[in-house]
Amino acid sequence: MELFLKEYLSYLKLERNLSENTLLSYKNDITAFLSFLSNYSVSDPSNISSDKITAFFKTLKNLGLTNTSAARYFSSLKGFFSYLIKNNYIIKNPIEKINAPKLSKKLPAVLNINDIEKILSAPNVNDTLGLRDKAILELLYACGTRVSELISLKLSDLFLQDEVIRVLGKGSKERLIPIGSSAIKWVNNYIKNSRPLIMKISKSENHVFLNSRGSKISRMGIWKIIDRYVKEAGIKKEVHPHTFRHSFATHLLEGGADLRAVQEMLGHADISTTQIYTHIDRDYIKQVHKQFHPRG
Repeated sequence: MELFLKEYLSYLKLERNLSENTLLSYKNDITAFLSFLSNYSVSDPSNISSDKITAFFKTLKNLGLTNTSAARYFSSLKGFFSYLIKNNYIIKNPIEKINAPKLSKKLPAVLNINDIEKILSAPNVNDTLGLRDKAILELLYACGTRVSELISLKLSDLFLQDEVIRVLGKGSKERLIPIGSSAIKWVNNYIKNSRPLIMKISKSENHVFLNSRGSKISRMGIWKIIDRYVKEAGIKKEVHPHTFRHSFATHLLEGGADLRAVQEMLGHADISTTQIYTHIDRDYIKQVHKQFHPRG
């Protein structure tokens, strides 16, 4: 069984080009399942029954795992069994008739434009690191990037004269994202006046955003920056880096942007992932319907 798992992980890495974090997640989930099967002396994938999979998920539930975590396990196992079927290692797919754990459709937290303005105005742009923080916040909101995409940005990924940046998204897929005039102004300002003061030739490696020691800024560094300025702006909502991404998408759609254009900018493979943002302004839509529809 371990050999099948090893082969599957190699396939995900070499052909699907998944990140190390994603591979580790798949490995841990499937290893936990294989460990569960060993209690029943199941060592051949052809002998894995739907009952055993159902029992595994009951065990996860008894251990107190949330539906979100269970859904991740389900996704990992579904991919693994699909691979086994595709390569004729098994004839019947035991997970095929099992329903995935139901997830509540929780709408992502969103900042209104006033809150965004307060946060973007909080950094002291006369300070070296304050100017860097201003550029980071402006770019997060202007482009809706993931944190991993932001911290990996290189100077060679900035095409500010063309008003776009290039990011490397999930599955190492490149995409170009438009960047507005305000973010262009502050990123240029940072690169000219702040970055040279904190960069270290041996450490900076052409990365755009650096920490105080001159190295590529970390994910935690971005979290701390956002937490600081949210507090300074007096905003009581829970705000994290992804909140800027959600706000970016929501404000575009509320302004009348095409859903597929927003999908492209966010780097969503499936438009259904983007469609969650169309539900956020539901109250406004109801209000418009009531006001303008002849039978409203």
